[in-house]
Amino acid sequence: MEIARRMQSLSSGVFNEMEIRKKTVEARGVEVINLGVGSPDQPPAPHIVEALRKAVSDPKNYSYSLGGTPRLHKALSGWYKKRFHVDLDPDREILVLMGSQDGLAHLAMAYVNPGDLALVPDPGYPIYSFSIQMAEGNIYPLPLLAKNRFLPDLSQIPEEIAAKAKMMWLNYPNNPVAVSADWEFFGQVVEFARKYDILVCHDVAYAELAYDGFKPMSFLEVPGAKEVGVEFYSLSKTYNMAGCRVGFAVGNEKAISNLALVKSNIDYGVFFAVQEAAVAALTGPQECVKENARTYQRRRDVLVDGLAKLGWQMPKPNASMFLWAPIPRGYTSSSHFAADLLERAGIIVIPGIAFGEMGEGYVRIALVKDEIMLAEAVQRIGQNFNFL
Repeated sequence: MEIARRMQSLSSGVFNEMEIRKKTVEARGVEVINLGVGSPDQPPAPHIVEALRKAVSDPKNYSYSLGGTPRLHKALSGWYKKRFHVDLDPDREILVLMGSQDGLAHLAMAYVNPGDLALVPDPGYPIYSFSIQMAEGNIYPLPLLAKNRFLPDLSQIPEEIAAKAKMMWLNYPNNPVAVSADWEFFGQVVEFARKYDILVCHDVAYAELAYDGFKPMSFLEVPGAKEVGVEFYSLSKTYNMAGCRVGFAVGNEKAISNLALVKSNIDYGVFFAVQEAAVAALTGPQECVKENARTYQRRRDVLVDGLAKLGWQMPKPNASMFLWAPIPRGYTSSSHFAADLLERAGIIVIPGIAFGEMGEGYVRIALVKDEIMLAEAVQRIGQNFNFL
């Protein structure tokens, strides 16, 4: 049986290759330090777990939820107002999702016809391209280059491309390049989207993993942003609730309504008990969020400072849970270096090419191990490589 045309362009080759290599290294008795997958390694705060435990024990919570509860919509609206000073109508401008990736994957189905064009960052989180491919749309890559602070240069998008584009994907703080955007850039995005009638889709999943006093902003803070865009937020990273699968799409009322229509034909909503845990997270004590950020900052420092002493220099990001590291001198391929790092030191990182052509020359390192394990990673690298 022949697979659908939309499937033929999909590939997870680099990730599969790293997993195969990992098993080979483990077979030699090496304990692999996996800094590849960006999955939180810490538990949620006790008050979140307790809310989930109580809700799981309630028999009334086992019916279809058919959407977000009023309590959760109100909780997120209040959180956005307090954190970003953004007003959200709880009834019309919020949609509860099974994790933000749920919405990121499905929104294109509401807007992209076969052959339609979408603007997608390169390098970028793979779900952005995947969503367009599954809708059988075409992708115009937006290069994220160091010389432009890893922000897309909107002035370099040809007029004919901008006029055809239906959607634009953005993600700041960014995965994989670990940089943040500012008010000036988002203002340019709003003007650009208005001019060309483009739906902006901004992924803000890493907004609370910020360091050195930095506070990332929401795209929706810019006047007029809700007229042209939506934002996706997740509790996975902020509250270590990745397995709970709860996130949100917020912003433009029409886009939220259209995504809700798609979703109503796919699933029956997020488990009520998970929604209760989400309410507890958003409305309860927030010290856990601050401590989470401090933990990642310490991890960042252990790796960046330790590797710098070995001669492997990389920027210190002010947000996200990743490092975007230029591959050391002597290597011409991110895949070659990542494979060598795993083979010689037993450490997994993701080759930049996995995130797009412009990712070549870099590797993404996830800060998902404790400081002791990261210090060991630095030691292993020092014992097996000479970058000086």
